[in-house]
Amino acid sequence: METPGSTPPGEVTRLLEAAEAGDSDALDRLVPLVYEDLRRVAHRQLDREGGGHTLQTTALIHEAYIKLAGGGSVSATSRAHFLAIAARAMRQVLVDYARKRKAAKRGGGVISVTLGDEPQPADASAEDLLALDEALQELDPRQRQVIECRFFGGMEEKDITAVLGVSERTVRRDWVKARAWLYKSLYPAADPR
Repeated sequence: METPGSTPPGEVTRLLEAAEAGDSDALDRLVPLVYEDLRRVAHRQLDREGGGHTLQTTALIHEAYIKLAGGGSVSATSRAHFLAIAARAMRQVLVDYARKRKAAKRGGGVISVTLGDEPQPADASAEDLLALDEALQELDPRQRQVIECRFFGGMEEKDITAVLGVSERTVRRDWVKARAWLYKSLYPAADPR
């Protein structure tokens, strides 16, 4: 699954291979080819966070790019895999911003994180985002990747299967288990036990 538009077939994959091999300019040439996809992922993540942030879509993409470019080689095998890695970098940027906001303004509140299949406008506070990040760190690594790809990256099951190299059934099962575990972790008072 390569690209929409005028990108030559295989170009994204070729640039990903070059980036992994250490070509420092490959990432610079890759980003314009997938920029619209990156905007979609960034927009989705900012929508989920709600209006309580000052970071714009373009700034989030640029911050994530800096994180990716500064982290050494990017090891992705396809467009979908690269977008999953970029979605994780964007989430890390948002978590960093949330930590800064929380440090600047201490306070408590109710956690309100929606883990549905469809994007939901949520006015997530810094505390909500940090609580979600902490809960994600405790998940099984593959389940965490499924959540990151689907919830933060907006990826379909078939794309996640390609990125993780597992069946759609496994992705579905991980999605259900991870959502249930996160719900219990984020809303312990709702657990009837």
